[in-house]
Amino acid sequence: MIVSLTIVRYRKLFIPFALLAMAIHRLPMWMQKGCSFYKLLGSGHNGTFDLQPDWQQWGLLACWDSREDFDRFQASSFVSNWWKILGHEGWTVLCEPLQSHGKWDRKEPFGNPEAKDYSGPVAVLTRATIRISRLKNFWSHVDEVANLMSGARGYITSFGIGEAPVYRQATFSVWQSLDDVKAFAYQSREHAEVIKLTRSENWYSEELFARFKPLESFGSLHGKDPLGDKGLC
Repeated sequence: MIVSLTIVRYRKLFIPFALLAMAIHRLPMWMQKGCSFYKLLGSGHNGTFDLQPDWQQWGLLACWDSREDFDRFQASSFVSNWWKILGHEGWTVLCEPLQSHGKWDRKEPFGNPEAKDYSGPVAVLTRATIRISRLKNFWSHVDEVANLMSGARGYITSFGIGEAPVYRQATFSVWQSLDDVKAFAYQSREHAEVIKLTRSENWYSEELFARFKPLESFGSLHGKDPLGDKGLC
């Protein structure tokens, strides 16, 4: 399996086409050969969960049976041609699942991989459906965690992505190593406290946590590849 995350930026004039894509791209993605799972995604401004959407930036996360299936999509699909014609910038990272726990719309899109001895850069996806009754609790801690993450050892970049405003949110982040991810998640007292709160107050009705090996990245955002100068791919 290959997992792709594509982030596309549109010029302000073309924002209506970006919004339209969220509706009309569903059918071609559902029909796309070799694609076992996909999500069309909005994006935040701050690289993590964000109440303020970036109307110029949108995403697609997809699972592919093989690299050939992705290459076929990238070369000639309706969706990729839309991006080429109407998008201003686009960036894609391809990944291999290392570990995955939880569900996304009652599915396990990345299977149940349990890679044990991987060492190297790692991408992390955290996504959740937040209970309506816990939205205030969740959002009151977002800025604190975002600031901690962006200043953490080994942090490279991140994207806030979501299927729906406010309550269906995800963060895709890239780190220098798995040790850096673990240090941020469990050795940071503030972040560890937030993790405890998500459990004790039952914030999420559904959640998924996955780790990936970055394989390749290409394209640009704001004039550069977010991973291109890191020697990761």
